[in-house]
Amino acid sequence: MRFVIQRVSKASVSIEENVIGEIQQGYLVLIGISKEDTKEIADKMIRKLIGLRIFEDENGKTNLALKDVQGQLLLISQFTLYADCKRGNRPSFINAGAPDHAQQLYDHIVAACQTEIDVVQMGEFGADMKVSLCNDGPFTVILDSDHL
Repeated sequence: MRFVIQRVSKASVSIEENVIGEIQQGYLVLIGISKEDTKEIADKMIRKLIGLRIFEDENGKTNLALKDVQGQLLLISQFTLYADCKRGNRPSFINAGAPDHAQQLYDHIVAACQTEIDVVQMGEFGADMKVSLCNDGPFTVILDSDHL
């Protein structure tokens, strides 16, 4: 499982020019799910995401977590995080989770985050979405379950 976490001052996701999710200060999280991923892996990734301390404290040190700043979440499923570009110029997505499997885990991630964070917005699984953000910092972190 892969999470690309961008600390944002605001972010939104639209389908056909209609905003379906938007947040203020918090994280925009792009979520890639592989065919080997499980709920246990998702839970470990969620704990790391929620506990990640990348907001600045009163001394300018990145020492505060999402809850400490009443941060919000925008969760976007993105199978292209499992692009394999080793051969040729056209990426292969053979390592990405099948749509049914990936949607089940994505829904699990959304529900688990909603129990921890007051404002959780999301994209639409499998849809052609347009994502807008104002990256704060910029500050971007990649979590990969293979490296936790």
